[in-house]
Amino acid sequence: MKAIFIGILAAMFFSVTFVLNRSMELDGGSWAWSASLRFIFMLPLLLFIVGFKRNIKPVLLHMRQNPKAWLVWSTVGFGLFYAPITFATIYGPGWLVAATFQLTIIAGSFLVPILDKNKKQSIPIQSVIISLVILGGVFLMQWEHANAVPLMSMLLCVIPLLVSAIAYPLGNRKMMQVVNGQLNTIQRILGMTIASMPFWILLSIYGFASHGVPEASQLTQTFIVAIFSGIIATVLFFYATELVQNDNEKLAGVEATQSGEVVFALFGELMLLSAPLPSLVSFIGILLVIIGMILHSLVTVFSNKKKQQSLKKAE
Repeated sequence: MKAIFIGILAAMFFSVTFVLNRSMELDGGSWAWSASLRFIFMLPLLLFIVGFKRNIKPVLLHMRQNPKAWLVWSTVGFGLFYAPITFATIYGPGWLVAATFQLTIIAGSFLVPILDKNKKQSIPIQSVIISLVILGGVFLMQWEHANAVPLMSMLLCVIPLLVSAIAYPLGNRKMMQVVNGQLNTIQRILGMTIASMPFWILLSIYGFASHGVPEASQLTQTFIVAIFSGIIATVLFFYATELVQNDNEKLAGVEATQSGEVVFALFGELMLLSAPLPSLVSFIGILLVIIGMILHSLVTVFSNKKKQQSLKKAE
């Protein structure tokens, strides 16, 4: 239950991403700058935090031993996760982007047999069935959105988010395997930020070429995103996943807590951006996503109780 609570807390901080990315898009800011600046700002912050405890050297040594794995999976877990999210905000409100991104819950469940071949892990069927509820909610919201915008705009919102939804759990889980407990959560995030920096530098060059220098408001907002989502939320979420990394049901439950981003993002847009209320159909979709999140959490709790009971009987 501790991991679930931490996951929900992470979702609250993650929602800042969707609200402020939408805000920057409405102000005319470049999506490329919104994405790259977050990680560029994160790097010195992480260096300060990790360096304060003199824990940078183990990160650099580990990266030196596995340079290819760090470069590839950090780019997947951070680059191919976040850049598509910021691009999608061009074509949809933050709460819709947050809701569609919840497909990552389903992606995480289906990645189990791919990532754990040696352990012969199976797809957690209960989690997949519950995830279909979330998928139904996403479908309703995107169907409503498709009726209000051109088909191409809907596709340019959904397709990048599909890439993002797969890249996030894939990069996160592969890096947990690469690190194998040799680094703590904040060290792993620092290493992934460093290793993904070539991607962000290239994206920032594109941002400069296409939109010029970012304005002061975009710099301020991306700095806020870097602290709240990049540092606080990422540390909380990665810590929660590491607590349950050896239990696929619990891991799926923690990943399901990110559905809370939809609610937090919706309230944030209503309060800060004066966004219009979603339609009744979209509200039903949001409700389905929330129900799916709650069911995932309940399955995790009951699964934990059953295991504890079976251990007591064995004793």
